[in-house]
Amino acid sequence: MNTVWIVLPILVVLMFQLGIELDGRAFLRVARSPRAVAAGLIGQLAVLPAAAFGVAALFDLEPVWFLGLMLVACCPGGSSSNVFTMLSRGDVALSVTLTALSSLVTLFTLPALMAFAAHWVSLYAGAEIELPVGRLVVQNIVLLFLPMACGTAFRRWRPRAAQRVYRAVGRIAFPALMLLAGLFFVQYAQTIVDNFALLGAASATLILAATGAGALLARLFGLGSAVRRTIVIEVGMQNAAQAIAVASSPLVFACERMAIPAIVYALVMNIVLLLYLALVRRRAARG
Repeated sequence: MNTVWIVLPILVVLMFQLGIELDGRAFLRVARSPRAVAAGLIGQLAVLPAAAFGVAALFDLEPVWFLGLMLVACCPGGSSSNVFTMLSRGDVALSVTLTALSSLVTLFTLPALMAFAAHWVSLYAGAEIELPVGRLVVQNIVLLFLPMACGTAFRRWRPRAAQRVYRAVGRIAFPALMLLAGLFFVQYAQTIVDNFALLGAASATLILAATGAGALLARLFGLGSAVRRTIVIEVGMQNAAQAIAVASSPLVFACERMAIPAIVYALVMNIVLLLYLALVRRRAARG
């Protein structure tokens, strides 16, 4: 079974849901809270890919795992980060703004960063891997930008219906992602088991580096505690569905094995961030 035909509809629906969540106030946040937005975008778009490159090199990952880890680091968090932000009593409006802006910016940064990573792997690891940049840009526009734009337009023209659709999608989004992860585990169970120690350790290292960098950036920018929690979650959470779509798409890499780091990352990411939420709530109870 080619799981790309499952992940692509899931990704489109999730981006449509994000579009419904957006309104003009989300982008006004850039002018009202430039330091918070800058900290989040720097963490997501610059620090995290750089950290992934360093972690992949540190663990001496083979080319397909190297590119898979880089890929998930280049895909910003989706609507799940907004939910985690709400549960942590963070700044949900900021989370939505960062998710939207980073999704738009990565239409262009993702192809550039992955082209660099593919060139590095080809040059230094002796693996000939070519990235069709043009096709990746087109796929990102079709799968990310257009569903977001349609969701935003739907909210503007049919606000009540949009809210009903948003709630319905919210109920099915997480089970759909779990189904996707389950199918990948079944299809590549032996490969995942054989490499889980390595990929799990690399993913955990990257997540801890990402969340630590998010907390540091928030402090350097002089942000409050609620905003700091938001930045930590936004930098640490990545869009596994998007990474799987790029890795397995016949238009781009056509390599489902490259999507395995995204599955492992998603699993470890949720465990780490659930522990983070527990820590936040314990501190809040003590305070």
